[in-house]
Amino acid sequence: MSILKRIHNMLNGDAGAAQVEKGGEALAAAVLMVEVAAGDGQISRPERERILSLLQHRLGLSAEDALELFVEAIATHDEANQMLHFTRKIKDHFDEAGREKILELLWEVVFADGAEDAYESNLLRRVAGLLYVSDRRNGEIRKKVKAST
Repeated sequence: MSILKRIHNMLNGDAGAAQVEKGGEALAAAVLMVEVAAGDGQISRPERERILSLLQHRLGLSAEDALELFVEAIATHDEANQMLHFTRKIKDHFDEAGREKILELLWEVVFADGAEDAYESNLLRRVAGLLYVSDRRNGEIRKKVKAST
């Protein structure tokens, strides 16, 4: 099964979507999570733990693979000067529901440290626009995640 099919199945709730390979869309999602976490100038311990948990439980990676992908995402994030490449990869490979699931992951990272700051909110609004998710829908996703944390 291709990585796209596995990630698509994972995002659409297919229990058979086990291990997702590192790279491609998984790396793009991880880089966006790092961007959100680093938005306030640092990646806090709760944010780091949430990202690793999301990589393991939502993308089906082992703890070791999640850590490797996280480290690769940090390095890629530090080298990249814009999000467009990563949002384009996600936009081009996922339908609307999949892009909304990615936003949900990003909002989980925002609320991981118990606080949402203005930069994080603005960043997620820009990411939503780049993923072609409406402001209204992004707001609904934000409220859903906030209520569950």
